[in-house]
Amino acid sequence: MTLKIAVDPDSGTAPYEQLRTQISELARSGALPVGYRLPTVRGFAEELGLAANTVAKAYRALEADGVIETRGRNGTFVAAAGDAAERHAASAAREYAEQARRLGMSRARATELAQDAVRAVYAG
Repeated sequence: MTLKIAVDPDSGTAPYEQLRTQISELARSGALPVGYRLPTVRGFAEELGLAANTVAKAYRALEADGVIETRGRNGTFVAAAGDAAERHAASAAREYAEQARRLGMSRARATELAQDAVRAVYAG
C-alpha cells in the first residue's frame, strides 16, 4: 500500500497540519488499516519534500490524538483511532460539563453553549 499524501505549500494551511489532517482522515476512514506501518520521519519528509521536523510535528500531533502509536525502534503504526478519538472527545466533553457546573451554569445553558461551539467549528 502506498500512502497518497499531497502537501500544497500555497494552501494557507501549515504543511504539518495538512499532513496530520490527511493521515487522520485516511486512518479514520479505514483507508489506512489499524496496524499499518507509517514511513519513518526522515523517509517521509524526503518523499514529500518537507523538513523532518515538519513530519515529526505531524506525527506527534497524531499520536496525541490517538490516531497513531510509536513503538520505539519498531516504527510508527496506525492505532485503533476510532476508539481513542471517541474516548478523547468524551473526556473533553466531561471536562467542559464539570467546569460549566462549577461556574454555576444551568444544564440548559451549558448545553446551548456546547451546541453553539460545535456549530461554529463544523460550519467552517
